[in-house]
Amino acid sequence: MKKLIALFVLVGLAACSGVPRNIEGKQTYFAFDSAVVDEDSHDELVGVSRYMKKNPGENITIEGRCDERGSTEYNLALGALRAGNAKHVLIRERIEPERIKTISYGKENPLYPGHGEEVWQKNRNITIRVDE
Repeated sequence: MKKLIALFVLVGLAACSGVPRNIEGKQTYFAFDSAVVDEDSHDELVGVSRYMKKNPGENITIEGRCDERGSTEYNLALGALRAGNAKHVLIRERIEPERIKTISYGKENPLYPGHGEEVWQKNRNITIRVDE
């Protein structure tokens, strides 16, 4: 019984540590026409930094995306700014810059097909990819 209780305590502590088990595909979202990392997104990125500190051999690519509105050039720049701002949060959390690549897909590679505000909100994101 003591071993079972100790196991539950350890599992509980791991769950409370704020270190995600996996960051592949993790997304944070942005407001329309904005690259500002809000408080919720900042907290998500802090979790990513904890994972990276715990897994020092892993590198990531941050993919910046936009919704379908606006020109291709504008959205490529906005996607790059979103990915860059996310990278800066990770650097401030003491992740080495050489472990983080960024790429902007703008509106050219949406993760969620379709039209309308619900889809647009989902496509205004950065997505974390663990490099192989």
